[in-house]
Amino acid sequence: MSPRPRRRFPVSLRRDPVAWHRQEPTWRDASPRLIDASLKRAQARAAGNWYVLGPSAAIRPDSGYGATVQGTEIVAWRGAEGTLVAGPGACPHLGAALAQAPVRCGTLVCPWHGLALNGTPFAGWNPYPAHDDGVLAWVRLDDHGGEKPLDAPAVPRRPTTATSLAAVYTGTGVCEPEDIVANRLDPWHGAWFHPYSFVDLTVLDDGAETDVLTVRVSFKLARRIVVPVTAEFTAPGPRTVVMHITEGEGQGSVVETHATPRGTGCDGRPRTQVTEAIIATSHRPGFTLARTAAPLLRPLMSHAAGRLWRDDLAYAERRWELRSSGRFPG
Repeated sequence: MSPRPRRRFPVSLRRDPVAWHRQEPTWRDASPRLIDASLKRAQARAAGNWYVLGPSAAIRPDSGYGATVQGTEIVAWRGAEGTLVAGPGACPHLGAALAQAPVRCGTLVCPWHGLALNGTPFAGWNPYPAHDDGVLAWVRLDDHGGEKPLDAPAVPRRPTTATSLAAVYTGTGVCEPEDIVANRLDPWHGAWFHPYSFVDLTVLDDGAETDVLTVRVSFKLARRIVVPVTAEFTAPGPRTVVMHITEGEGQGSVVETHATPRGTGCDGRPRTQVTEAIIATSHRPGFTLARTAAPLLRPLMSHAAGRLWRDDLAYAERRWELRSSGRFPG
């Protein structure tokens, strides 16, 4: 399909807005079997034992960054050259938590007794393979992944750093990674569940044959002012869904959703971290000016993603609750 000519103005005016309750129902198209088949294909793809820790920018050169993946406590920090270092989050001396431990000249210093770790093996403490892709930080846990290890994670195709603006949202839900992925493989809920953000949603290709979900939808700016786009959803791995905008304003922009299992909470229920990276780009001259305002725009982008995920985490949590109790349809 050849791209449509780019609009001179990115917004459109809806002539006759349709009330929420009068829009076309999508439940017939949102087949549980179709969504489950897409989910199973995603789960069959290998991730090379790589898990997203969080935003690259959150891992600083002066302090440790703590995370839990599959019940394993992890600390990450910046080495002397700014490289990403990751390893067990407990001090090998007496088990002190190393999250938020101070870092001096690339060396992590335990706050209990001053034991220093420079990222090399020491007294049973062994680093984990780590990767920084410029937007997200990753760690490889071979004991948990159970797959053939890959040297680096399969980072989705993105616009170049020089022509894009990136922001990252993180949140945690009472669910498992498959519930997050299933939510993203169900675009039919968009205009119903998020009417404040999406209208006029049409699924052009359900992905049953192509494994690419293609959607035409409008981002809502006001009651009648919208930004229409065409987007493709793919699931390159068992814990990742990627949306590429292929037509309309922001063509080339990417939204990556990564689900990282954190383990079981004190209540015995699973916890999963959602990390969503929004990498926006535009061919319009004004986008260069927008990039200079990145420190102001990133919090707004993260806030918008957080508003959507407030609902979508409730969706995923409800799905897990139904599955775990044997009440899930299908």
